[in-house]
Amino acid sequence: MARRRKGRDISGWLIVDKPAGITSTAIVNKVRWALDAKKAGHAGTLDPEATGVLAVALGEATKTVPYITDALKAYRFTVRLGQATNTDDAEGEVIAQSDLRPDDATIKEALHGFVGEIMQVPPAFSAVKIDGERAYKRARAGEEVALDARPLWVEELVFTDRPDADHVELEMTCGKGGYVRAIARDLGELLGCHGHVTTLRRIWSGPFTAEDGITLDTVEALARTPELDARLLPLEAGLTDLPELPATPEGADRLRHGNPGMVIAADVDYGDAAWASFEGKPLAVGRFKAGELHPDRVFNL
Repeated sequence: MARRRKGRDISGWLIVDKPAGITSTAIVNKVRWALDAKKAGHAGTLDPEATGVLAVALGEATKTVPYITDALKAYRFTVRLGQATNTDDAEGEVIAQSDLRPDDATIKEALHGFVGEIMQVPPAFSAVKIDGERAYKRARAGEEVALDARPLWVEELVFTDRPDADHVELEMTCGKGGYVRAIARDLGELLGCHGHVTTLRRIWSGPFTAEDGITLDTVEALARTPELDARLLPLEAGLTDLPELPATPEGADRLRHGNPGMVIAADVDYGDAAWASFEGKPLAVGRFKAGELHPDRVFNL
């Protein structure tokens, strides 16, 4: 018999402003402990040295995680020109150097090549799996890691500052699966001077912003208190990019049992992703088809 997971049946989102020097998994574990939650997960990994928005889902909100991971995200980061590292960030070993320092105009022109649908090769030190094993494990073992390029949608990549000749600050808005470290690496190669990331901050992810976040110190200080519970955002906070469709009483009953249910729809097309509610509570998320929501996930609230 499987052992029952301990903790409270608590659902919602806690947005943490992640500090540098800790993994995303460690943040989730800390939040789960602090809220005494039975179930928790996060919507998009940040590198250990990265900071910013880490959206932690509790309980039934974990069923909405894919809608956050698929959403656009924005990053603010600094590229160190003149050096390439084996990890594409400041934690790695310098493997190539250059004295070339492109001017601002040249950098701004080069950024155009990274906007739109691009093909990106993830860093060797990444969580991409090769035959079931994480790429970073092979890279740490000294193996040659060859990863395939994959498509990435970049909505925007803009030059924001040039603190000195060696550094350039950029902001990027992109879709799922983007590696900022790869952008820095490839930009450096295109400019002919090499490059790697020195600072990285996620400033928003889907509907969640850094202003929504609380610090890890606050999580620890308020652990196991009603004050921390009060910081939770509702499950539906993760669904604000999707249309809400009120269910009819009969539709609500069918949706609760995992069946397509009648909803009241406006400004939604056949096949669109949406979520259904009844008397102010979320019921399910799925696809709208011919007057009904066909659920992919049903919420047990």
